[in-house]
Amino acid sequence: MTDIDAVKAEIKKLSVQATQAKMDLHDLSEELPTNWERIPEVAQRCHELHARLTEARQRLKALAG
Repeated sequence: MTDIDAVKAEIKKLSVQATQAKMDLHDLSEELPTNWERIPEVAQRCHELHARLTEARQRLKALAG
């Protein structure tokens, strides 16, 4: 597997995880004020996954030239 293929696979995995985190955050907002204590935890996970996805996309762009 080439570096490009590995990064593409990572992006695919991160994309699924980031989408799920986004939906978790959305679902949490729909349930407010229930579970309001979880806002920082769920938002942080969503932020981290989207940051990792952005970084992986930048790596792929750099590899592809």
